[in-house]
Amino acid sequence: MTVSAYILIQTEVGKAASVAQQARSVEGVVQADDVTGPYDVVVKASSESMDELGRLVVSKIQLIDGITRTTTCPVVNL
Repeated sequence: MTVSAYILIQTEVGKAASVAQQARSVEGVVQADDVTGPYDVVVKASSESMDELGRLVVSKIQLIDGITRTTTCPVVNL
């Protein structure tokens, strides 16, 4: 079963475009967009399991230069 999530990202001032561009190149990232509001970038990611999703966020996404905080929101099918 595939797990999808939205990763809400806050960046350093002026880094949103760079963070979104770098995120697009990460395997498992489906889409990454600069946005306005309380978050600077929203990433949609997909993985084979919740554990794999966690590894994607911690070992790949959070290491992108310019990110100050992430919030991961797994998609649920109600």
